[in-house]
Amino acid sequence: MSTPPNGFWAQAGADPGRTVLVDPGGAEWTAGRLHADVNRLVHGLRAAGLERGDAFAVVLPNSVEFLTAYLAASQAGFYLVPVNHHLVGPEIAWIVADSGAKVLIAHERFAAAATTAADEAKLPATHRYAVGDVPGFRPYAQLVNGQPESVPADRTLGWVMNYTSGTTGRPRGIRRPLPGKPPEESYLGGFLGIFGIKPFDDNVHLVCSPLYHTAVLQFAGAALHIGHPLVLMDRWAPEDMLRLIDEHACTHTHMVPTQFHRLLALPGETRAAYDVSSMRHAIHGAAPCPDHVKRAMIEWWGACVEEYYAASEGGGAFATAEDWLKKPGTVGKAWPISELAVFDDDGERLPPGELGTVYMKMSTGGFSYHKDESKTRKNRIGDFFTVGDLGYLDEDGYLFLRDRKIDMIISGGVNIYPAEIESALLTHPAVADAAVFGIPHDDWGEEVKAVVEAADGHPADDALAADILRHCERRLAGYKRPKSVDFVAAMPRDPNGKLYKRRLREPYWEGRERAV
Repeated sequence: MSTPPNGFWAQAGADPGRTVLVDPGGAEWTAGRLHADVNRLVHGLRAAGLERGDAFAVVLPNSVEFLTAYLAASQAGFYLVPVNHHLVGPEIAWIVADSGAKVLIAHERFAAAATTAADEAKLPATHRYAVGDVPGFRPYAQLVNGQPESVPADRTLGWVMNYTSGTTGRPRGIRRPLPGKPPEESYLGGFLGIFGIKPFDDNVHLVCSPLYHTAVLQFAGAALHIGHPLVLMDRWAPEDMLRLIDEHACTHTHMVPTQFHRLLALPGETRAAYDVSSMRHAIHGAAPCPDHVKRAMIEWWGACVEEYYAASEGGGAFATAEDWLKKPGTVGKAWPISELAVFDDDGERLPPGELGTVYMKMSTGGFSYHKDESKTRKNRIGDFFTVGDLGYLDEDGYLFLRDRKIDMIISGGVNIYPAEIESALLTHPAVADAAVFGIPHDDWGEEVKAVVEAADGHPADDALAADILRHCERRLAGYKRPKSVDFVAAMPRDPNGKLYKRRLREPYWEGRERAV
């Protein structure tokens, strides 16, 4: 099959025996088997009362059930609400209630939080389903067993409604209007074309981060729709990733810099034991990548190490390895379907080289924050929107980021950007992870604080703190250097690498108010 039909469903009809998925346990799923499960779930959700435009939520690990839910929503005109399974019950309850989800599907691994959420959201017992055993939830099998495998009537394209974590306040759902047309009338895999990834072409996509994350599900879904088998990881571990790339000849994946850092920390003999030459696109984003980490990955994996910048709301930039080596530190140029601009605090567009707030817009349609018109209107200039990142565009249109506005430190009237300091900290061999932020100072307003997760075998003591500060003296100007170092046993990151910096910062500001 040289030219695949458009979309997973058409491909499943044309070649039902083709393997499209390897689950975390190593079992292979054919297109026909997955298609049948998707159809059964659509019929089951409709029997539960869902109609076009309705939402259902999932609290699931990376699994066949997660992808079945994604494909079911996509062909039945539903909104799928993926929930971060690291949230606690009340946080999940907020998302379930705010989204108006009529059904909740949860895994037994997250039973306690899911039960609390369903109770607080007042979800009827008849609309709670569990993969595994969760008291008070019906077995997932009851939702799908006995339902027909036939293609459902009135197929219409649905969307994923992700909830943004935000920096303050409750998360909000990003809701896009449903187009009201069959899924085959939209080229659902076109997103990967931005990165030069082609249909079929012997590609295999490795899912190595949580599917509840916007980009991870978008990459995986797009890969399925253009004929790429998926290899699913449930819990990420660096050597396991190398083993799966070698075993399945994986060609592309979505990664975050934390994964790079931990791969590079493997012993040389472990890294050399696996063949990663099949990789064509190791696309990373979601967090700043220190220069030395990026260079080391390019030296190891070659030109497949590529970078993007984007937001769940849409829009973005992309940089190949060649782009980055030519312009170190860039996150790339605007996607063909996006536009980038930098504005000052007065809403004036800035020329190349001027630092300001980064704004984006998409040519493919807008969005709104569910039930929050105020937030939808906020942080916009015309059709452009921002998520609060600071940066500049150079004369060639390449974007360079500094930090989130909320993370910028202002000490003695000087702007200090934590990402640069974190990058310097990570070059110390005893630093496994690091976070930098401002803490109160009576004279300067803020001073620079470093919080460090020590690498295995290194005691987190005063001697190490002093050595880290000396390390910074050799690499950073005086005003950028941390004035002190604290240690944590483990940095509060989600598995996709996002650092919950606010959790680290808030105790230092208790009873005080930040100026930014």
